[in-house]
Order: sequence, then C-alpha cells, then structure tokens
Amino acid sequence: MPTGNKHIIRHHLSRLKHAATTRYNLFTFRFRSAIARISDAAYIAAGIASLGTLILLTLHFGFHTTPETDAKTKIVLRLFQAIFIFNVTFNLSFRFKKTLRDTRWLKWIVDIAILSTLLPLLYPHPDHPWIPLLERILYSNAFMFSTIGTYSVVCLCSAIMKLIGHRTNPSIILSGSFLIFIIIGSLLLMMPKCTVSPISYTDSLFMATSAVCITGLSSIDIPTTLTPAGILVMTILIQAGALGIVTFTSFFAIFFSGAPSIYNQLLIKDMIYSKSMNNLVPTLLYILGFTLAVELVGAVAIYFTIPEDLGLSLGDKLMFAGFHSMSSFCNAGFSILPDGMANRTLMTGDQSIYIVTSIMILAGAIGFPLLLNLKDKLVNSIGKILPKHTGNNPRLVHFYDLNTKLVFVTTISILTACSLAFFILEYDNTLAGMSDYDKAVQSIFNSLTPRSAGFISVNPANFLPVTLLIVLIQMWIGGASQSLAGGIKVNTVATITLSLRAVILGHKGANAYNRRLSTGSVRRAFGVVTLSIITTVTYLITVMLLEPQLSVKAVTFEVISALFTVGSSLGITADLGDVSKIVLATAMFLGRVGILSLIMGLAGISADKSSHYPTENIIIN
Repeated sequence: MPTGNKHIIRHHLSRLKHAATTRYNLFTFRFRSAIARISDAAYIAAGIASLGTLILLTLHFGFHTTPETDAKTKIVLRLFQAIFIFNVTFNLSFRFKKTLRDTRWLKWIVDIAILSTLLPLLYPHPDHPWIPLLERILYSNAFMFSTIGTYSVVCLCSAIMKLIGHRTNPSIILSGSFLIFIIIGSLLLMMPKCTVSPISYTDSLFMATSAVCITGLSSIDIPTTLTPAGILVMTILIQAGALGIVTFTSFFAIFFSGAPSIYNQLLIKDMIYSKSMNNLVPTLLYILGFTLAVELVGAVAIYFTIPEDLGLSLGDKLMFAGFHSMSSFCNAGFSILPDGMANRTLMTGDQSIYIVTSIMILAGAIGFPLLLNLKDKLVNSIGKILPKHTGNNPRLVHFYDLNTKLVFVTTISILTACSLAFFILEYDNTLAGMSDYDKAVQSIFNSLTPRSAGFISVNPANFLPVTLLIVLIQMWIGGASQSLAGGIKVNTVATITLSLRAVILGHKGANAYNRRLSTGSVRRAFGVVTLSIITTVTYLITVMLLEPQLSVKAVTFEVISALFTVGSSLGITADLGDVSKIVLATAMFLGRVGILSLIMGLAGISADKSSHYPTENIIIN
C-alpha cells in the first residue's frame, strides 16, 4: 500500500478514535450528571418523605384512630418506605465509592435495616420459620415503624446540617432551633393520647417551653394530667432542650451521614466547647456518653431509694426512676410523683433519694467544660501509669485551667454558705420536727435546687423573708457556664468579684491563680449582669401590671424562677392568666438561649471605631 494511503488511513483512524473518545467522555459526563441529578432528587424526596413519616407516626400514636385510618396510614408509610429503599439502593448501585466514603458504620446499620423492611413484601411470612424470634421481629409493624422512623430522623438531621452550612449566625441558629422545638412540642402535647383530659394550647405551649428550656414551672398537675405518652413527649423535650438541639443534630449528622462541612464543624465546636477541630468527635461522644451514663446510673440509684410505702408497681418505679434521674441531671425540676419531692412518704423516709438527687443536680450544674477538663486530667493520669512505648514522649498538658478552678471554688463556696444559712435559719421553721440528719440533708437539697433544678421538698411560701432572699440570689446566680443550669452563672459572679477586688486594690486587671482575666471576659460578665437586671425589672413590671391581685413577693419569685430557668414557685403558676403565661414562656426562652447571646446575634457585628477616639475619664464615685 502506498505510503500516502497509509497516512490517510492513520489520520482517519485517529479522527475516529478521537470522535469515539469524545462521545464516550460526553456520554460519561451526561451519565454522571444524570446520576447526580437523580441522587439529588432522591435525597430531596427522602427528606420530604422523612418529614411526612414523622408526622404520620405522630398522628398514629398520638390520636385515637379507626382501623380504616390505620390502613390508609400504613399505605402512605409503605410509599415513603419505597422512597427510602430507592434512595439507599440507588446510591449503593451508582454512587458506591462516594457512599462508601461518606457513610459511617451506624448509617450502614440503618440502611441495612431499611432494606430488610423489604423482606415481608417479597417473601411471605413462613409457616415454619428457621428463627421464630427473628421472624416475628422482621414481620412486625413495630419493626417497620421504628426503622423508617429512625431513618427519617437521620435523613432530616443531615438536611438540617446542610441548611446550617449557609453561614447563619450561631446565636440565631441556637435560638431558632429551640423555638421550633417548642412549637413542635406544644403541638405534640395537644394530642389526645398525651393527656387524660384536654388542655388549652396556652398550657401546652407553657409546658413545652418549660420542658425545652429545662425550667420546671408547671401550669398543670403532671401526675394527674399527662399520660405515659405525654410523659414520653416531656422526656424527649427535656433531654433535647438540655443538651441542645444542635448537639443532637450534630450527633446524627456526624455519626450517620459522614463528616459535616468546615463551617458546621466550627459551629459545633463553639457550641460544645471543644478546644480544637480534632477533638470535635471525641468531645461530642463524651458529652452524650457522659449524659446517658450518669442518667442511667442515677436511674438505678433512684430505683433502689424509692420507698415501698409509695405502693408503686414495677412499671411505675421504672418510669419514675428514669424520668426523675433525667429531670435531676438536666436540672429540669419536673416530677411525675404526686406532690413531687414534697411527697410525705419521701420526706419521712431515709432521705437517700434526696442525696442521690442532689448529686445528680450538682453533676448537671457544674458544666461540661469542667467535666471535659476532669476527663482530660484522668486520661493523662492513666497515661502516666500505663507502660510507655519506646520513642514516644508523653505530651505535657496544663491542668487545671482557670475556668475549672473558678467554677469549682465558687460553686463549693456558694453551696456551703447557703446550706449552712438554710440549716440555721429554717431549723425551727420549715425544718422543725425533723432529726438533725434530715435537716442537714434537706438544707443541702434546698440549697442546690434554687441553682436551677426547681424541685421543692419544703414549701418556699413558708420560708423566712431572709431565707427567701437568699434563695432569690441563688436563683439569680444559677450554675456554671455551658452547663444544664440557668442563672447568670457562677463564672460571671467569679469574674465580677475578681474585677471588683482589682478595683478596690487599685490593680490594672483582675487576676486569679497566677492568671489574668481577659478584658473581653470582664466586659461580657458586666454585660450579662446589666442585662439580667434590666430584663428582670421589665418582666416584673409587666407581670405586675397583668396580675395586680397577686403579691409582689409571689410575682418576683415567679419571674426570677422563669427568667433564670429554675422552676420553683410560690404556687401561683396555675392561677396566672393566659397572657401572663405567654409572657413567662418568653422569659424562660430568653433565660435558656441567653439574653446577651441573642441580642448580639440579632444586632450583628459592626465596625469598631472606638480605637480612633480620644480617651477621657468619667467621674465614678
């Protein structure tokens, strides 16, 4: 063949190869684009189906339904189940590498579970199953409902984390999450199966706000009004409100749906007090694990302290132990026992339940930063005991930090002083007739509950005026920052006290334990105190105008209890009008999310021009 013809053939073959490659690349691009679009559409459909699933399950378990309604509900749930199965199988089939990279092992369990719900549709229930127990589980409605419910929660949490990634102000995100959860909780408590008799929406909103904001004020009698379903709703609201909606969402997003964005990680880092991005997952695990572990241990301890004279059944004992443990650690102050902690049988018992409850309250009020610091210290101490590997030098860590020292010393000092004061002042008043041991236990218990827990064992309406004033001061102070307690926080009180000492001694700055407090911390502490006073006065005037028939003492106690999320009352909560209840609900909301944080979030960050202005002294005398 002539050389020219060979060249022409090679040229044509090259063009054909290039054209084939171009078509293949174009086809591959279009195919991948189509796969991505279908995957995104399936993800959106799964999100909508998840929301629909949770709504239907709520209606199914919260309302009295007919067999016809249940059948229709099950058909719609089967449709949502099909969407979930398609979403899982499509990603496994066409986006396997990405799914393998982004999916955590817990998410694999949920995906496998949702795929297993397909078995009853493809394979009828056998007459002689190999594993009877497994067969009964797989073919039960409870398994299907729980599986698609869990998948829905995971899917929605993943979607929420993506929405949070739009760089919204963290304070607004936190406040908005609490507000949304309060509204959802108020609607859930209105369901017929949650209450023995219908309650007004105002009471439902008030109770939901009190639960989410872990306050403890009740406008209804919980033991006689709420059913086990209602108590379950309250439990979820309290637990979610205590740890924070973002913390729960972060847990599901990280451990089920892969790593969140950098912005999401920074947001979570600030909200759970993680010192670095590398410690984000361990810190989140520690907070959730510690909370569940303490509540479990507390439930077991409370179970064995329940007096037999109460006459509770085994189920009632388990429910009371679990709910009371959670309510104590979360500093919520709710009780499902008639008369609560003031129950006569408990008061005349061996006081062990008050000791356990006091320990639980203190554990929830000292703050996760202190607990994290203690955990780091423990890990470091264990590391020194264990054999060291050759060539590895132990990393030196500074213990304890200033925050831990200030919180510990301030908390113990306030608790000791207030317990002694309560013991002395109420010795012959509300504690009259008790043994010295019982008086000591009750003094400690009633000095801890005003810090935010809100339990009542002796009626505060009978306190001496000076005792009541001490209780109000304790309610104003509260617990530690980043804890489950309310108030302006002991960190703020310590900072203000050290700053005042520096002014008196003529020092340029506040210091403690060979450390100097930052100017930003001091300014923030003064801002918190100032706003707390302004807000308290505003709410006092408002409620006094709305309820002129109530005494100033009762209104003051109620407002401070709501604003600083304590939950104690002089017995006027149920007598308040609807408008007053809504006003106090807003007070509980502000107390939980933080007044200063909310105002800073709404105001935004503006340019600081103060450094360009000349300095001038103001006469302060």
